[in-house]
Amino acid sequence: MRLKEKTRDGDSDICIICNLSKAKANAKKIAQLYRGRWTIETAFQHLAAFFNSEINALGYPRAALFGFCVALVSYIILSVIKAAMGAVHGAKVVENDISGYYLADEISATYRGMLIAIPEKNWLVFQSMTPLKFANVLKKLSANMKLYRFQKHPRGPKKQQPKRKGSKKRAHVSTAKILAKRKK
Repeated sequence: MRLKEKTRDGDSDICIICNLSKAKANAKKIAQLYRGRWTIETAFQHLAAFFNSEINALGYPRAALFGFCVALVSYIILSVIKAAMGAVHGAKVVENDISGYYLADEISATYRGMLIAIPEKNWLVFQSMTPLKFANVLKKLSANMKLYRFQKHPRGPKKQQPKRKGSKKRAHVSTAKILAKRKK
């Protein structure tokens, strides 16, 4: 399927092989569902990278589930903040230039300090706010953000490793071959 917009990796075509009959779903619908799946996959990748959603020490299923749910709520909060930023600075700027990792790091680092510095009674105003009023507050706060603090730092192209030069005197012998000889 040829895409109207290129993917973030620059692909303009998506090739999908499936075993669904045309009666169940057409190619366009299958491609849309597949692209939606990758949106979800990306969300889970961000959960793991930004919020430590997979904590190995949480061996108990309920504790692991709770940790995962906290990470999901955190991801939703991050998505709302990014949407507010996008409304002010442009969705493309936020999507292409802003690092979710740096944003999540800032939120987690600032949160504890805000709880100490700002009394609880000052937070109560947000409980009774309508979603529209809350969105407007977020947009107002987003307008004051210093975006350069959250810039992505994309990795440059990988350098090719130089080819190893073997010794002309001794040919390389694999460890597996040496162990096999010893067993005989």
